Amino acid sequence: MPALHDIPAPAKLNLFLHVTGRRADGYHLLQTVFRFIDVQDRIQLERRDDGRVVRAIDLPGVPEEIDLSLRAALALQKATGTSYGVNVALEKNLPAGGGLGGGSSDAASVLVALNRLWNTGLSRQELMRIGLTLGADVPVFVFGQNAFAEGVGEDLQAVTLPERWYVVIQPNASVPTGAIFTAPDLTRDTPLITIADFSASLNLSSGGGLTGKTSAADEVGGIGSVGFQRCFGRNDLEPVVFARFEEVARVAREVDALLAAGSLSRPSAVDSTGSQCKVRMSGSGACLFTEHESEAKALAAAQQIAPKIQGVRWVQATAGLKVHPLLDWI
Repeated sequence: MPALHDIPAPAKLNLFLHVTGRRADGYHLLQTVFRFIDVQDRIQLERRDDGRVVRAIDLPGVPEEIDLSLRAALALQKATGTSYGVNVALEKNLPAGGGLGGGSSDAASVLVALNRLWNTGLSRQELMRIGLTLGADVPVFVFGQNAFAEGVGEDLQAVTLPERWYVVIQPNASVPTGAIFTAPDLTRDTPLITIADFSASLNLSSGGGLTGKTSAADEVGGIGSVGFQRCFGRNDLEPVVFARFEEVARVAREVDALLAAGSLSRPSAVDSTGSQCKVRMSGSGACLFTEHESEAKALAAAQQIAPKIQGVRWVQATAGLKVHPLLDWI
């Protein structure tokens, strides 16, 4: 039967994440930048002629009814009326409850790949609309480019990001996203910023800086007169997660201590005082990350973190991607 093999489903990082409001239906309004990274789940799809959607490999702890890769196949089937089915085999490398978008990425890659395998001919926008019914992070993976996102995450503008490497750290914890967003102590009124504010933080030249105008970005740690890339914004979910998951907070403190002591290779961005940026959490956690200018520096940092910090499931040095590997499939 026709099949597609080794379909990549890459992780994402939220370089910052601001919660700017809440809609009447309970969904939160966000501003964030999504960056794809080269850590991936892998998917095998084999077309079926009997219309059945079948999970070919069991995923412990993930019932079929909540498996987003299967739900994506069923949603595309319903939207197009195709008579085809599929066998789905998912090689799961990304952690659940990690803030890396693993399930959303799986769903998006299934939508994009099945659109080809089933020859359903949907546009990117049509696939993104289906993706949004599966989860707020699914559309960006179908969009296929690093993006500045607003709304509930579906209003996307492509951004060009500098070449960077990351160290991703998974503490021994799994964080339920819903519990974090419903927490009473979550900040929900961070001032709005613009894509220009974020872009300016990437373009500070050596010895230079931006002129005196103050914007909302300054209020959230965005723009500063420093001769290096600026650590931009913050993750509004961090304080909520750190207060409830001591293991995540402890790992973050210990990584920050290594950075402050100069034990890790210097990250690629600094704060308003010229100090190294702190480790940051992606999404609702539990994964943390640092950013570096070269692969060698990221590898060196990962090699220092792994033996020195207890209670870590894995530490991965990885490259930031310029675009999603399936961008040209639509």
